[in-house]
Amino acid sequence: MENTTQPMALVIGGSSGMGLESAKLLLKRNIKTVVVGRNLEKLNHARDELSEFGDVSTMQADLYNPDDVQRIVDFASSNNEPIKYLLNSAGYFKPTAFIEHENKDYDIYLELNRAIFFISQAVAKNMIAHGGGSIVNIGSMWAKQAIKATPSSAYSMAKAGLHSLTQHMAMELADYNIRVNAISPALVASTIFESFIDPGDMDDTLASFNGFHPIGRIGQPEDIAKVVSLLLSSETSWVTGAIWDVDGGVIAGRN
Repeated sequence: MENTTQPMALVIGGSSGMGLESAKLLLKRNIKTVVVGRNLEKLNHARDELSEFGDVSTMQADLYNPDDVQRIVDFASSNNEPIKYLLNSAGYFKPTAFIEHENKDYDIYLELNRAIFFISQAVAKNMIAHGGGSIVNIGSMWAKQAIKATPSSAYSMAKAGLHSLTQHMAMELADYNIRVNAISPALVASTIFESFIDPGDMDDTLASFNGFHPIGRIGQPEDIAKVVSLLLSSETSWVTGAIWDVDGGVIAGRN
């Protein structure tokens, strides 16, 4: 990647879903964007789709591979690449009963949070060196409310930790002109559900949850991306440490 002094956005988990749609909105604001994804085929497809909107480049990285995480950290640590915006959108979700969880199930979430932690640390240092920035983490409604139909204790524990990290980062980084916020979505149409739903059944299965949300439908990636774009922008310059519920009203009450 060519060095530039133009401030950029780094989107972790940007090859599909919320991350992809958020990258699209960043590019439409003429912000150079680097998209990180695990699956090369999906990443290449995302690059082709996003390239019509602006200056986009990609980085293939597996957040469960320490060497790949270090590559992202090294990239962020380069003072020649000022990063003004960071979106942590990578995720994994597979409902598993608490009494059936094995170590490997738990570690999937623990290792993902570890990667997000140290990538965010490296980006924060970059932001400090360049006068500030804005960070958004994608949390989850499941971190705030247990849903019996989708047992997810380890996932929810990890997302609650991400919510807490958001608040601690906001407090510690405020003096450096860095804002840190999180979004807490309910059910959003995403490939993340392919871990336990057959792709052929995806539309019907997700549609069965429409009535779960007071607004009457599940979320779409664009619903989250619009709020991500807002929180990353100067339009929310007095917002930090917030966990915004973008959930079709689920936290207010479920049908």
